[in-house]
Amino acid sequence: MKIVARDIPPRAAWALEQAGVHPLLARLYAARGVRAKDELDEGLARLLPPSGLKGIDTAARVLADALQQHRRTVIVADYDCDGATACAVGVRGLRMLGAQHVDYLVPDRVTDGYGLTPPIARRVKERGADVLITVDNGIASVEGVAEAKALGLTVVVTDHHLPGPVLPQADALVNPSQPECAFESKCIAGVGVMFYVLLALRAELRARGIFDVATQPKLDALLPLVALGTVADVVKLDANNRRLVAQGLKRIRAGQMQPGIAALFHAAGRKAPAATTFDFGFALGPRINAAGRLADMTLGIECLLTDDPGRAAELAATLDGINRERREIEGGMREQAMLMAESLFDESEEPPPAISVFDPDFHEGVVGIVASRIKDKLHRPTFVFAASNAPGKEHELKGSGRSIPGFHLRDALDLVAKRHPGVILKFGGHAMAAGCTVAEEAFDVFEQAFAQVAQEWLDAATLTRRIETDGPLAPEYCRADIVDTLHREVWGQGFLPPTFSEEVQIVSQRLVGEAKNHLSLKLIHQGNPVDAIWFGHTEQLPARVLLAFRLDVNEWKGERRVQFLVEGAEI
Repeated sequence: MKIVARDIPPRAAWALEQAGVHPLLARLYAARGVRAKDELDEGLARLLPPSGLKGIDTAARVLADALQQHRRTVIVADYDCDGATACAVGVRGLRMLGAQHVDYLVPDRVTDGYGLTPPIARRVKERGADVLITVDNGIASVEGVAEAKALGLTVVVTDHHLPGPVLPQADALVNPSQPECAFESKCIAGVGVMFYVLLALRAELRARGIFDVATQPKLDALLPLVALGTVADVVKLDANNRRLVAQGLKRIRAGQMQPGIAALFHAAGRKAPAATTFDFGFALGPRINAAGRLADMTLGIECLLTDDPGRAAELAATLDGINRERREIEGGMREQAMLMAESLFDESEEPPPAISVFDPDFHEGVVGIVASRIKDKLHRPTFVFAASNAPGKEHELKGSGRSIPGFHLRDALDLVAKRHPGVILKFGGHAMAAGCTVAEEAFDVFEQAFAQVAQEWLDAATLTRRIETDGPLAPEYCRADIVDTLHREVWGQGFLPPTFSEEVQIVSQRLVGEAKNHLSLKLIHQGNPVDAIWFGHTEQLPARVLLAFRLDVNEWKGERRVQFLVEGAEI
């Protein structure tokens, strides 16, 4: 492991500080590429205009026609948090804009697979729909869109995933990743794309005289959902995404949110008035995702759609229970998968350049989480496979992969597919996360081919885990109120939360937790005693060590004290 301090451009930090930004925040923002205070403006007026999205004007016209003709619309969602929030935003937004007949359908992870398939298109038609809208899927659904069109449906695809060589022939296609789309925020989440489509639809209805500026619905009420889905999908928080998230957080902290979001905060034991991006990523998001992993994402979507606080509380409690079950399943799977991964190399050796593991007892709903855990520990691109439970697919393996910086996972799958035709039955995804299906008898071929690509693409520097930090923490900033200030800011993928690094003296250390799998530390930082904890780490540290750590506040008997959350150590 290598701990590396980020470069902090002194002029940018000075300019931000002179503009009134807190000195510590000025340093943190400058290290993340912010050069002027106006880049930190979170106002809605600073959002990129919808007009930059290719196909959005066509989508707005198609949907405006459907709305005015009272045509029946069904939204086809995805079974993760981005898909669930995008669906809720679509249903709520269309109803706000006057749609009379809006329903949704979410595929089942096991029996249906991902995206708009021909059977899903037929089910939409059977519901009496005239219009089909995809959210967070559809860019790769060439056959599904063709089937929907053949059935007489009007199809609007909204997605953000990378397209394949052939685009679906939808009536409208809105995706910043499609060729010739000039929209600057290529990493907007699926929920963000749907929100933008609603903005364009509202503008089209204004142009048709349905609303004016004074009477148009306030779509900003949907921003708590947009913020949740954006953070939970771990997309890069560029300036536009940060504004969407900041606006959502602002409303949640003020108590202006859907009952389902309020209920999820309560079920997770988190406080909405002090909401953070951490809550989205590690408390609310996993509870919604659990429904898609182990049960039916309809539960998650209904929680986000209901306006009845009592019903929202019931659904949030159910989701919380499913999430507990997910954690139990994941724990056993993670232990088994880690043993299998570590058996691939001797203790004295480096891990292979890529990891692929499969066990017949693995649950396909949590393979992605387990892959992420292995990737985090071994710092290798990792795929975890489970046997498909779908009828007629018993000899197929469903795999989910997670990657490390410098290794584009979807491109790697593409190369494996080209080198070994027929091994990968289907695949898709992003640079850092992807999924694929292989025949069970082809697993060994996939494992070797995937490792071969990693061997060719990765060098020693990329295979060495690096923790980028913001350098030393001045002792005057080691205060609970400063930690509160930091937590209120918008951090996430591509705009990472503050992590500091310094050599510290270890005074004492002991293992804590039911499984004795966390290292509790008492240390001296800049002459002052500080408590620290390293979750999931059991190896003892030397008396002096370079630590990378984040800041947190530990409350005990009314006293709030800063503690360090250790991210890594360079020994």
